Amino acid sequence: MPGRGDRGGKKQKPKDAKGTLLRILKYLSSYLVLVVILLICAFASNIGNLLGPQFAGEAIGEVEAGAGNINFDRVFYYCKLMLIAYVGGNILSFLVSQGMMRVSRRVARRMRKDIFDKLMTLPVQYFDRNQAGDIISRVSYDVDVVSTSLATDVVQILTSTVTVVGSFAMMCIISPPLVTCMLITIPVSIAYTRYMGRRTRPRYSKRSAAYGTMNGFVEEMFSGQKTILAYAYEDGVCDEFSEINHGAANAYRDADSLGMTMGPTIGMISNLGLAMIGLLGALFYLYKIVGLQQISTFVLYSRKFSGPINEIANIINEIYSALAAAERVFQLLDQPEELADIYGAEELTDVAGKVEAQHVSFGYLPEKTILHDLSLLAEPGQTVAIVGPTGAGKTTVINLLMRFYDTDDGVILVDDKGIRNLTRKSLRRAYAMVLQDTWVFRGTIFENIAYGKEGATMDEVVAAAKAARIHSYIMRLPEGYHTVVSEDGGNISKGQKQLLTIARAMLYDTRMLILDEATSNVDTHTEQQVQRAMRELMKGKTSFVIAHRLSTIQNADKILVMNHGDVVEQGTHDELMAAKGFYYQIYASQFE
Repeated sequence: MPGRGDRGGKKQKPKDAKGTLLRILKYLSSYLVLVVILLICAFASNIGNLLGPQFAGEAIGEVEAGAGNINFDRVFYYCKLMLIAYVGGNILSFLVSQGMMRVSRRVARRMRKDIFDKLMTLPVQYFDRNQAGDIISRVSYDVDVVSTSLATDVVQILTSTVTVVGSFAMMCIISPPLVTCMLITIPVSIAYTRYMGRRTRPRYSKRSAAYGTMNGFVEEMFSGQKTILAYAYEDGVCDEFSEINHGAANAYRDADSLGMTMGPTIGMISNLGLAMIGLLGALFYLYKIVGLQQISTFVLYSRKFSGPINEIANIINEIYSALAAAERVFQLLDQPEELADIYGAEELTDVAGKVEAQHVSFGYLPEKTILHDLSLLAEPGQTVAIVGPTGAGKTTVINLLMRFYDTDDGVILVDDKGIRNLTRKSLRRAYAMVLQDTWVFRGTIFENIAYGKEGATMDEVVAAAKAARIHSYIMRLPEGYHTVVSEDGGNISKGQKQLLTIARAMLYDTRMLILDEATSNVDTHTEQQVQRAMRELMKGKTSFVIAHRLSTIQNADKILVMNHGDVVEQGTHDELMAAKGFYYQIYASQFE
């Protein structure tokens, strides 16, 4: 299988920002009615804010009527209208923010569901080539970044856009000559924003990837904490993490240091425009082209116009960060799923258990073939042991039997039916598996044993536990079969975890078994007990047993001896010992 160095898989190029944005909007479209209501509220809140400067200008106009002739009733009237407009606008803005927060949470929940559903359809190859921490980072960190951006940045952009457009329209109505100042600064601001966007977006993509790499490393190190302590390699791991963390920090700095320059620069451009308005307005006032009311109202609207532009510039880096995070999410969602069953694929029923491989060749990578011309035949009820040195291809055979991978050449048949012509679910349900890498989940012991059999009763679970020689241990626990196993079985030993998985396989009524070093984590005395129980379990069932300890497979009906991807010998234990070949050498090395 690919090693740690290969797990990054093929790097994918960042997608087009427009395409990513459209896919985010597709998620929002599921809540179209709510989003439309929020847009209407956002529009209404901005109308209120836009009317404020107009009412202020009208009030100033009343003050300008002449000394001693101020119409206080009209001034207070406009002040009341201005207060109503601002208070109402702020209340609506609050409601819009709360509504978008709810929408963003729903979008995040749906995204995570889509990701998890997608993960359940991906081939094993994807998980072999990608770090678990990087996958988790996409499910948690990247989705959170998108959700936060939807809750805050989208509302800000919507309200700012309405404010900018409305303010510009009002300025055009109040004094078209003064608008010429804005016609100079607006193109400069737009050109600068587009230029900086092209430079910052790749940096945010690099930052998200760096965080994924860091999370992947942390997850690997936490899962191997005991090994790290056993080899006293804490300093080395800390050094490795420091290097990766330094790279992530640099990626963060490179992205934000450039992105943070946008706000101040756009602000400076806007202030230059305001200065030009002041200068030009003073000249126009001297020549009686505009009045004081027009100038004051225009200045208020120019502040309304430039303020949102500054805000958009300040959050533009957050938007690019969200787009980069969304790209990583959509890259996962776009991964090719496990190949669908062929049209008309059969359900494997009434399994007899005959398994045959004919001239099978396979490699995890196209340029590296692991199995060469493998052929084997397991008659119903036979026990076939697969032995050989590490890297000989034993586990690869199991991966092909279960269709975790498909063969490059040759065919595998079950009951004389090509497994590619069978549905994957029915094929995999025909096997019970006990692997060397045991897996238990957070739940009761009863739930862990009954995992493979829906509707299993307590009597059935107890019978399976007794057969696996773990019943007495379970009964010594405080709550017996209702004792909760912690995550990954942290509160029980490896041997006990393996016995639980053996009991699980015993409860799962199938015609075929796969045992991959199923007793590697139990002591010699328990191994003898489990071996007797497993011989009872394997009666009448086709069993494939991978073993390094050859003493456990001496009674197998057939032993396949593998080396470098080839079956170099096959036969019974006595036949292979008499031949004094490769099997004899392995056996002798274990017992001499």
